[in-house]
Amino acid sequence: MPRLLLLLPTATYRTAAFVEAARRLGVELTVASERPSTFQAANPTGLITLDLAHPERAAEQAREFVRVHPVAGVVGVDDDTAVVAATIAQAIGLPGNPVAAAEAARDKFEQRTRLARAEVPVPRFALHRVDEDPSTFAERVPYPCVVKPLRLSASRGVIRADAPAQFVAAFERLRRILAAPDILACGESARLILVEEFVPGSEHALEGLLVDGELLVLALFDKPDPLDGPYFEETIYVTPSRLRSDAHHALESCAQRAARALGLRTGPVHVELRYNDRGPWLIEMAARPIGGRCSAGLRFGTRDSGLGAGASLEEIILRHTLAMPIDSLEREACASGVMMIPVPRAGVLREVGGIEAARAIPLIDAVEITAHPGEALVPWPEGSRYPGFIFARGDRPAEVEAALREAHRKLEFVFE
Repeated sequence: MPRLLLLLPTATYRTAAFVEAARRLGVELTVASERPSTFQAANPTGLITLDLAHPERAAEQAREFVRVHPVAGVVGVDDDTAVVAATIAQAIGLPGNPVAAAEAARDKFEQRTRLARAEVPVPRFALHRVDEDPSTFAERVPYPCVVKPLRLSASRGVIRADAPAQFVAAFERLRRILAAPDILACGESARLILVEEFVPGSEHALEGLLVDGELLVLALFDKPDPLDGPYFEETIYVTPSRLRSDAHHALESCAQRAARALGLRTGPVHVELRYNDRGPWLIEMAARPIGGRCSAGLRFGTRDSGLGAGASLEEIILRHTLAMPIDSLEREACASGVMMIPVPRAGVLREVGGIEAARAIPLIDAVEITAHPGEALVPWPEGSRYPGFIFARGDRPAEVEAALREAHRKLEFVFE
């Protein structure tokens, strides 16, 4: 069977889903992380250590591995490992995205620059250094605006400001966030701040698959909670979208243009967009699948696999990467949704009550609490990790959304 090289940072939710997808497809899997596993010696072909912080070094290490254990594909699961995957694929002669395209997708300023040059609708933007004095240019900023880091995900550090005083406070707060040791390790990107105009309107997420540069849309999500700031912690995703068909087409066309402008050619993409009376706006395109455990809300039909309806997003990605047949990319007929459970407040978690009551709500598929007792929960904008996820399925998107909200109301977070 073909062997896949899967790049999984140690702090990721994605391990189980990809391992299960490989098992169902009969794919030999080699999991690469940045830290050695205690089981690596017992399974030297299944677990390896790569320097994921340095793509060229990781490519050298991967080249040594594949000389003995050839692989047929390589997949990254987040923004950083997408760049590493592109570098490795190029080094060992496998299909993949151009490295420069993956790097542009990871860097918000470079992405904005390329998209604006290609006339893809994006917010007006400017780049500043963290050591600048924001009061010297606060009067020239178009309001409302958003300050954001170049490389962080899950809206960490993203803050809206509506006036000069708010802008100065937001800039200084983001500067403190960027001074955290884990962010300073990102290098030059931790010393830069992107300032862009705030785009009003409904927000949507598009999950897609690029095949030879063409975008195949797997799902278009609505985000029914208004994401107007001052912080941008996401909550509910529901698909299919309730937008009009012409708005659907406009968002999909915008995402396709963005992929071409960045030079992305193959594999999964996760796209954040807004839509208002001026049309679609590209907020961010990532060369990776949807994050966290949200992919569990998607199921597809792959009749040729013998699995029937219910194939996971991870199975679709593995099939595409390994050039295995994909009979259908059509999502299941019902509506589905996921709630990324909001962080109720800062503090050390003692327990979560009401889980069984939440699971008993009609249409609820699962309630998964990923935070552990004794774990410190940090709200946005400093935080970026959700305490858990709720999944639902039903006949109509509105029913799914209502079930997610009702299940959430049953949960009780108890802090020390």
